[in-house]
Amino acid sequence: MRIHETGIAGCYEIVLNRFEDERGLFVKTFREDYFAGHGLETRFAEQYYSFSYKNVIRGLHFQIPPHEHVKVVYCISGIVTDAVVDLRAGSPTYGKFAMIELSAQKGNMIYIPSGLAHGFWVQSQEAILVYNVTTLYSPLHDRGIRWDSAGIPWTARHPVISKRDKGFPGLDDFISPFTYAGATAPTDGVERRE
Repeated sequence: MRIHETGIAGCYEIVLNRFEDERGLFVKTFREDYFAGHGLETRFAEQYYSFSYKNVIRGLHFQIPPHEHVKVVYCISGIVTDAVVDLRAGSPTYGKFAMIELSAQKGNMIYIPSGLAHGFWVQSQEAILVYNVTTLYSPLHDRGIRWDSAGIPWTARHPVISKRDKGFPGLDDFISPFTYAGATAPTDGVERRE
C-alpha cells in the first residue's frame, strides 16, 4: 500500500497492492496494522455499497456532529471521478476540493476525514462503490451541499442527480458545524500529489 496526499489535510488516496495473473485481479483493501501504523482510523461501524449508472452524480454528502464519520471509499466495478470538499471551519483548505479517479483496475481508495463532503460522478456504464464509515447512518444527522456549488469541474454532460441532492444548500449558504483541529499526517510513506 502507498499513501498519497490529496492537498486537503487528513484526506488521502491509498493505492492498494494488486495481484494480477491470467485469472484476473486480487486486491487487498484493508490491513489494520498498516492503517494504525500511519495514524489512520481502523474501527468501522458500518459498510455499504452503491450501484450507479453512467453520468450519475451522487453527493455531496456528510453527517454532522455528533454522528460525523471518517469514510474510506473504493470502487470495485467501473470508474468514477470522486470528489471531496473541506467543510471544516478554520481549515487552511476550507471550501477547497480534491478529485481522484477511482477504479477497480487502479486498485485505489480515498480516505476521507470527518468534516469533508463526499460525492462522485460515474464515468463508466455502471459503477459499484464500497463505503466503510466509523459511525452508523443517522437520518437526523445526514446532510449535504449542492453538487455544483463548490467549483468542482465535473465533466458530466446532462448528469443524473437525485431531487434530494439538487435541493441541498450551496456551499456559500452552508454554516459549518465542523472545526478544524489540525490533521495528523501519516507517520511515513506519504507521497505528495503534484
